Amino acid sequence: MLLLFLYGPVASGKLTIGRLVAERTGIPLFHNHLIVDAVSAVFPFGSEPFVRLREGFWLEMMGAAAQAGRSLIFTFAPEPTVAEDFPERVAQRVTAAGGRVLHVALDLDREEQERRLVDPARGAFGKLRSPEILRELHAAMAARMAAMPAPDLRIDTGKTAPAAAAEAIVRLIGAQG
Repeated sequence: MLLLFLYGPVASGKLTIGRLVAERTGIPLFHNHLIVDAVSAVFPFGSEPFVRLREGFWLEMMGAAAQAGRSLIFTFAPEPTVAEDFPERVAQRVTAAGGRVLHVALDLDREEQERRLVDPARGAFGKLRSPEILRELHAAMAARMAAMPAPDLRIDTGKTAPAAAAEAIVRLIGAQG
């Protein structure tokens, strides 16, 4: 079982690239907003029940996939409402079930991030679209990115097209055999 843990800041292309990798590999895409949207339908984003349920669902899905030997791609944006040790707990759960985790970091400069942030397509999953809110959260999000596990691959999505980024990830997966 392989968990491709694809992480990066808001608007770095995680979902776009994750979809391309899924298409090329057949590995299911479990993007973070599947659960974010489900839980936020009942509880406000950031509330105690939201945080607890979101994390619980994420961990249960990845743990069940690992137990079943089912690989998956997970997209993740490190932000202040997620426990700092979440990526470590995911890795522990997956490796305890005999799986492995590949961490892929997506980077993006702030100017390009703000340009992408307002794209109407981001509204499909209730994603952050406010440059003002992003600026308020920038320091906290940057600190969370810095605390992420060392990546097996790092891609600057401001300089790399989604198809090329996906191809690099597919090569990484293949190299890990």
